[in-house]
Amino acid sequence: MEKKRLAVVTGTRAEYGLLRRVISELLKSDKIIPEVIVTGAHLSPLYGNTVQEIEKDGVPIAARVDILKFGQGRRATADTVAYAMEQFAALFEDMRPDGCLVLGDRYEIFAVGAAAAMLGVPLIHISGGDVTLGAADDWYRHCLTKMACLHFPSCEEYARRVIRMGENPATVFNVGGLGDENIRKLPLMGLEELSESIGFDLTEGPYALVTFHPETAGGAAPLAQMDQLLAAMEDTPGVKWLITKANADAGGQAINRRIDQWCAGRSDAVAFASLGVVRYLSAMRRAAAVVGNSSSGVVETPTFGVPTLNIGQRQAGRIICQNVLCCEANRADIAATLQKALSPAFRQLAAATVSPYNGGDTARRMVEVLEQEMFRPGFGGPKGFYDGPAE
Repeated sequence: MEKKRLAVVTGTRAEYGLLRRVISELLKSDKIIPEVIVTGAHLSPLYGNTVQEIEKDGVPIAARVDILKFGQGRRATADTVAYAMEQFAALFEDMRPDGCLVLGDRYEIFAVGAAAAMLGVPLIHISGGDVTLGAADDWYRHCLTKMACLHFPSCEEYARRVIRMGENPATVFNVGGLGDENIRKLPLMGLEELSESIGFDLTEGPYALVTFHPETAGGAAPLAQMDQLLAAMEDTPGVKWLITKANADAGGQAINRRIDQWCAGRSDAVAFASLGVVRYLSAMRRAAAVVGNSSSGVVETPTFGVPTLNIGQRQAGRIICQNVLCCEANRADIAATLQKALSPAFRQLAAATVSPYNGGDTARRMVEVLEQEMFRPGFGGPKGFYDGPAE
């Protein structure tokens, strides 16, 4: 039996951290050859050249597609999408993969999915069915769902939503969340090892893990929101701040410059373009609080039961577990809610959280489905609209 070739596309540090275990399992498969394509922020010095993390893992890279050439802002994002579609259409025409695996909801992945769909390359989508009302990612994600022929939502509620969008239940496989599996299976660092690795002492006193990305929907002013967060952090003495910088969304570079300015000369704060998945999760596990508006704050922290402060509307619509407190993006609300998150009473409450994303051996189960479905007659062919019940 001839092996199937599966293009696996990654564009950001967070996305690769989730795909990492899937790629590892695919590399063991005797039925599928993964061809990893790296693009987006991975190839940019501004965002830490995180392709180096992929190289360090020993993952073979089939292609590198540099698409961040147009700056930031709405027009730049549109130009990036158009350019990415052109580049990936040419790449897929040359590679002719039997399928394309993507995760999530970002504009560069939307472009990849559109290029694959238009060339008849079957699209396989991880993490459909989520809702994030505070980001344009919301509709990128739903567009990817409608272009895809196979779906791996991260929990039962999101699986039902994908089916309500007209996707046949036979193509929807709820095998759990990859972030949850990472937390359960990756060997993580202790505080001393982590402190030595980042050159910042986390062993004495509480610390918060902070990540704040631009809100890209609803007319928010990302830099002003970041200023409110930094002011609230100044109102919270006795806490060290471990900050991971913003992503490549419009406004991210301005946020990152402000973070660098704020950290300059401080002994209680340090910022990184990327910690890598092992250091990031190691830091999350022992944090007094996780603060910001990253998806990891609402999706991954429930597995650890770590107190979390979710700021603003970027993650609005996602499942909010009992370890997560939400507040508006203003100094007073952030400071007050952060104090609650840091309290012993809330830490005890957070520790009892049960994650809805635990699917067991998630990455392996995904690969088992791929090994079956990619060999099914008619895989990737025309699909109808499912009008049946979602339950």
